[in-house]
Amino acid sequence: MARMSNKVALIVGGAKGIGLAIAERLSAEGAMVFITSRRSEDAKRAATAIGHGAVGIVADAALPEDMREAVEKVRREHGRIDALVLNAGLSEPAQITEITPEHFDRHFDVNVRGMVFGFQAALPAMRDGGSVVLVGSIADSGGYASYGTYAATKAAVRSYARTWTTELASKGIRVNVVAPGPTDTEMMAAVQPDMRAAIVAPIPMGRMARPAEVAAAALFLLSDEASYIAGAELCVDGGLRQV
Repeated sequence: MARMSNKVALIVGGAKGIGLAIAERLSAEGAMVFITSRRSEDAKRAATAIGHGAVGIVADAALPEDMREAVEKVRREHGRIDALVLNAGLSEPAQITEITPEHFDRHFDVNVRGMVFGFQAALPAMRDGGSVVLVGSIADSGGYASYGTYAATKAAVRSYARTWTTELASKGIRVNVVAPGPTDTEMMAAVQPDMRAAIVAPIPMGRMARPAEVAAAALFLLSDEASYIAGAELCVDGGLRQV
């Protein structure tokens, strides 16, 4: 039996990269999938690629009103959300001498504020016993030069997973984090070969993650197979932060 059969899933930031891979895997496992994207053409393209009746919703993850409307659409069609993935995010380099208020605000608006209020919008539609995956990063506990602001947002993601696990325990809603290491997405494909080699060099498994591998971890945490896992962080990093 498919692991997500008869479940309704909303993937915020599900049109590209890791988010799209998660949406595709959940759909293949039987879920009715809704994805969000800021761009109409991306939402339509991704929904078509996912197939199985997937629905693309145009919504900016940084705008609470957009997220409320997206959740309401899911609710109108299916009445509930069983699985929620909060994936929308951005990462732009800047060392401490280069950080501007705009750089700081962009990162926290999308990576943290958007996640918090996206979850808040979705919570009334979530059934008791539902599952949430926050897409974090192994940067949340590392000191990666030029990525301090990004890492700080992901540390906030990790912290919220702990708090929300405690707050929502009475409803049986599990909140966990998938923390990828370097992942071979379209964005990473644009990186110069010498930089790619430098990124891969310290990874014990000798390569970047594939989006499908991160999606497999998210599927596990969202499924009933992880029914006693809550408040955890599952690193998908080829051993980079583990050894």
